[in-house]
Amino acid sequence: MSEGDLFDDTTESVLAAGEHPPVGRYRLDLGTGRWAWSAEIYTMYGFEPGEVVPTAQLMLSHAHPEDLARVDAVLRHAAETGEPFSAVHRVYDARRRLHLVAVTGQTRRVPDGGGATEVAGYFIDMTDVHRHLAQQEASRAIQASAERRGAIEQAKGVLMVVHGIGADEAFDRLRLASNRLNVPVRDLAERLLERFTGPARPVAPTAAALGEFLGEAREPRAGEPAPSGHGPGGRSSGPPPGGPLAPVTPR
Repeated sequence: MSEGDLFDDTTESVLAAGEHPPVGRYRLDLGTGRWAWSAEIYTMYGFEPGEVVPTAQLMLSHAHPEDLARVDAVLRHAAETGEPFSAVHRVYDARRRLHLVAVTGQTRRVPDGGGATEVAGYFIDMTDVHRHLAQQEASRAIQASAERRGAIEQAKGVLMVVHGIGADEAFDRLRLASNRLNVPVRDLAERLLERFTGPARPVAPTAAALGEFLGEAREPRAGEPAPSGHGPGGRSSGPPPGGPLAPVTPR
């Protein structure tokens, strides 16, 4: 994701959520190099309004080392070309607290096609908003992981009840079937639940049905011929017709 995309996506998320992050106005006189900050920008940098004289050097001294060169290049490019710009960078305030700051601006030119005279725009402190969005994303990832993990636990429970085995052995059977059929364990568990559980299937599956689904070869009884494709010296013919790779009939 590009820096511009990050700025746009973050701003859209803020507006959609109704958030109101701190916003400050600035102006840079390109002729004198003098900056003017609103009170909000002083606060972002950890100062009281008027406590310091805002300069480019001051701003760069508070930029995160990894963002320093990029911030300097963005400001120089804007001053040279007069093009509108936006940038997102990290800033350490006077108390060494890290902020995520978005800067947007445009230049003003001398009438009749003259050069740029000043740059003006906004600083937006996105720290709390970015933290909130990160927490939301982490929560979604944890929930998705729990849901997928939940499918494995439920599938283990089915095997434990039907076969009368412990949790470790049940997971081993899922894992071996996953390797045998080349299907991820979580996907295999979900397919097993889809096929054998739910209101439409009130009767517990049989051990034979589960074994067939998992592609487990059944040991032949005395005098019984070996199953096709699993005889001595033979190779498996692949997953059984009712295995996890077969289509699932929607409930």
